[in-house]
Amino acid sequence: MRDFHGVIQELKVYLASDKKIKILDKDVASALQISQANFATIKRRNSTPYENILIFCKREELCCNQIFFE
Repeated sequence: MRDFHGVIQELKVYLASDKKIKILDKDVASALQISQANFATIKRRNSTPYENILIFCKREELCCNQIFFE
């Protein structure tokens, strides 16, 4: 299972798949529907926002195994 940074990196790869731009933390926060300040706190605490990621996966019709597991 991936750690917090691995999960966020995988989300960035997924979000950038259609675009040729660099995905920033604010883009991930927006995709997970959390504020940038809240995301910064979560990142500092190294705490994975599982519920937000699962909701994102359902909304995008993405298998969560892709995000959480290698």
